[in-house]
Order: sequence, then structure tokens, then C-alpha cells
Amino acid sequence: MAKALLGYVGGADPRLATEVQRLRRRVTDLEAQVLRLQAENDHLAEAAVDHSRLVLDDTSSVPEPALT
Repeated sequence: MAKALLGYVGGADPRLATEVQRLRRRVTDLEAQVLRLQAENDHLAEAAVDHSRLVLDDTSSVPEPALT
């Protein structure tokens, strides 16, 4: 039955199995890269918030010039 669903009679094509294995490795690599980039993005976003807090704190202590 499974052979009929696949559209051919015979064993599994070794080229197809190799390609599937290669694609699975590629998907795993890409998933790991996505996780790494998300972590890096979170770190950079946190650093940007910390930096903006420092900038706001520094400028709030400087008096604004008087209007003339």
C-alpha cells in the first residue's frame, strides 16, 4: 500500500534518503541559528534600553537654557 502511495515499486531511493538527511541537518542548523540570533537580539535590545536610560539620566540633570 505504501509503495502505491509513493508512486513507484521498489526500495527507497538512496539519493532521496541522502537529500532528506541533508535537508534535516540544514533545518537543524537554521533552527540553531534562529535561536542564537534571537538571544543576540534580546541582548542588544536590553543594552539599548540600558543605554537610553543612561542618556536620559545624564540629560535630566543638565538645566535647560532660559528662553530669551
